[in-house]
Amino acid sequence: MEAQKATDVCRKFYLGDVGKKLLSGEQTTDQFVELLVQNKQYIDAIRVLAYALPTKTAIAWANRCARQFLQESPDESSAAAEAVDKWLAEPNEENRRAAMKAAETATFSTPAGSAALAVFLSGGSIAPPDAPETNPQDDMAPNAVVGSVMLAAVLKEPEKAEARFQSFVADGRSLASSK
Repeated sequence: MEAQKATDVCRKFYLGDVGKKLLSGEQTTDQFVELLVQNKQYIDAIRVLAYALPTKTAIAWANRCARQFLQESPDESSAAAEAVDKWLAEPNEENRRAAMKAAETATFSTPAGSAALAVFLSGGSIAPPDAPETNPQDDMAPNAVVGSVMLAAVLKEPEKAEARFQSFVADGRSLASSK
């Protein structure tokens, strides 16, 4: 994550009341995420990362969280995680549309389904192939990433959510620092 100003990133989405109070004009996104974690504002930290990371990196992060969820709670949505992996390896139109089909099968209420939805919303037309082109809004892919990460943290055994949030945010920050 480049040294983006947190205020610039946070203009793109709704920031919770505590997050608004913690935000200052000079913070980098990484500094702000650290402050959010210290104050247990994990959802805002996830939002900041989802919007600050390059789209492909954010989707990779969401899929890593989804795969961790699948390790703990295997279900039929693993095909969606595989579709995301395929698109990450080869980000082309065929794989993007295949990710959407996998997302629909897995449903958007699963971490892997939401990660696959983020792939579809990452660029290119969201209309059927034979229809006029309709591009997704800029906030659609990051919102799907947020949904994926949040679902992975809370869907099963919500009493473990705080530890998962901490782990997932740390993983997102690690990915950000490696880019």
